[in-house]
Amino acid sequence: MIDDGKRGKLFTRRAAILAGVQLGMFGVLAGRMYYLQVIEADRYAVLSERNRVSVRLISPPRGPIVDRFGVPLAENRQNYRLVIVPERARDVDGILDALGRVVSISGHERRRVLRDVRRSSRFTPVTVRENLTWQEVAQVEVHAPDLPGAVIDIGRTRYYAQAEKAVHVVGYVAAVSSRDMSDDPFLRLPDARVGKSGVERQYDLPLRGSGGTSRVEVNAVGRVIRELERDTGEVGQRAILTLDMDLQERAFQSLAGSHGAAIVMDASNGEVLAMVSRPAFDPNRLIKGLSSEEWRALSSDPTAPMNNKALGGQYAPGSAFKMVVALAALEAGVVGPDFSVACTGHMDLGNGRFHCWKERGHGPMTMESAIRESCDIYFYEIARRLGVDRIAEMARRFGYGSPAGIDLPGESRGIVPDNAWKMGVLGTRWQKGETLILGIGQGYILATPLQMALATAAMVNGGYLVTPHVLSRVRETEEEWAGPGQTAGIGIGEIAPGAPAAGTRLVAATGAADPGPVPGAPVGVSPDHLRLVQEAMVSVVNHEKGTAFASRIRDRRFRMGGKTGTSQVRRISRAERETGVLKNAELPRQQRDHAVFVGFAPTDAPRYVATVVVEHGGSGSTAAAPIAKDLLYRAQQRPIISRDQDASGPADGRPRDPSRMG
Repeated sequence: MIDDGKRGKLFTRRAAILAGVQLGMFGVLAGRMYYLQVIEADRYAVLSERNRVSVRLISPPRGPIVDRFGVPLAENRQNYRLVIVPERARDVDGILDALGRVVSISGHERRRVLRDVRRSSRFTPVTVRENLTWQEVAQVEVHAPDLPGAVIDIGRTRYYAQAEKAVHVVGYVAAVSSRDMSDDPFLRLPDARVGKSGVERQYDLPLRGSGGTSRVEVNAVGRVIRELERDTGEVGQRAILTLDMDLQERAFQSLAGSHGAAIVMDASNGEVLAMVSRPAFDPNRLIKGLSSEEWRALSSDPTAPMNNKALGGQYAPGSAFKMVVALAALEAGVVGPDFSVACTGHMDLGNGRFHCWKERGHGPMTMESAIRESCDIYFYEIARRLGVDRIAEMARRFGYGSPAGIDLPGESRGIVPDNAWKMGVLGTRWQKGETLILGIGQGYILATPLQMALATAAMVNGGYLVTPHVLSRVRETEEEWAGPGQTAGIGIGEIAPGAPAAGTRLVAATGAADPGPVPGAPVGVSPDHLRLVQEAMVSVVNHEKGTAFASRIRDRRFRMGGKTGTSQVRRISRAERETGVLKNAELPRQQRDHAVFVGFAPTDAPRYVATVVVEHGGSGSTAAAPIAKDLLYRAQQRPIISRDQDASGPADGRPRDPSRMG
């Protein structure tokens, strides 16, 4: 047995051990509490705040797009949206039935709403329809007591004021696809939109702006209790284009009922004043939403309304290419300006016979008269003497066969054929007869209307290949519009290549001073040779034997020069020639030639160039030249940008009457 003394000592020892254990546990607990409440206090405060506060992203308003005078091309408008909050609606099917009696809801929209309701939280709003009319908004509000959970929400949508008239330059926006996705979290927002074509795509980032955030207090299940703080972000920047909507609309209307393209460009700096492609489409239809059937019909339309034919369409330039051949011959010393050829209506080479467009021939032709009357035999002969490679080399100097570098997507390269090209692409050797055909701009050669405009500009601006562009500058959206020619904006950073420098002024075209040095790469052609070709182009329009004499501008102050072209789309067989070649008007439309015209004005001090291509329009003199005449005449009536004369654009964006400007 253990005596009482030993028992007492044993109890005391156990009590001490227990007390020590308790003290140690208390110490660990106290240390842990100190660690959590003092050392880790900030961390857990942040975690608690994150559970209580949710940060939501806000899409910024997209920057507007305007023409050189401030005429709106793309802007944001209020978008009335009908949404349903499933938690309040409870019976979503029943509410959709009731809504269907107030506003139109398609079967596709109904299925989408039910799908989104199943995938989302009960308190998350689901969009039923966008772009409601004011009448539809009023109908919903009137029936609001009978439509629990149905709410009208006000958002923003893109609106294109000029619709089809400028769509191929301005472009359009659409919902973000997998190809557009990047690290930008704002692209994951349901209402996010990105540029899909034109300026909207090329300058998407500065137009998009930077998004904001909204800090909201939420409960345990994520329902919003209240908004704590809001940062709206930065509005996208205003893009000011070089387009003149007066000219743009005129070009658009001039091609009504036709397929093709028209361009008006400043030859001194590459500013595109008008660029039209037809047929076109209304981008506002895409914003409002197309059904899958409507989208397939639009995207697969054989007339390609979504393609910008001005810079993506490829055509044989026809006789509009003859100036390049003439310059190649002069520069190579193969012929001189007075070299003469007797045109009898045809030329034989080996077993082949090559015909002139004028069946009985033109008679004796010099270089000037051959360009003026578009004699094919003359250019067959100098092409034969030149050879394909020297023609191709000169064509490349003038921008054929490579992208022009315009600040728009979708540009085609075109084709400049030579010996190496044919062997590499077709695996066969070049034939002499193909050189003759190339001499009149037919055969394998293909060019875009933009390339033809650039080549024409280089022929009349002193021999410089300018860089075409449609963006003048970007500005902070908050700035008041003050017309073109003010100090450079920000965002994209600098004025577009070839655009007027900061501090330029708005002046009238008539009597305007020299715009200054031409920005661009020299083509390296003798000024005397350029002058000869330019004078020949003047006679094309203003000489009574010229192929475009009927389209001359009678007012000498605004005279134009140019060159007609007919781009064949099929080969005329020997049998057809023997039985009589059918005129274009007698052929099915798809077999008719394309009509081409390149021109410039005024003739005394060339400033503007124009290219018009009318698909299956027949003769360039009858289908394309009258359009170019109208555009070049109007361009000279419009205010222009110059570096050395004083005037300013009105704040409302309307151009001043040029007749009142000094």
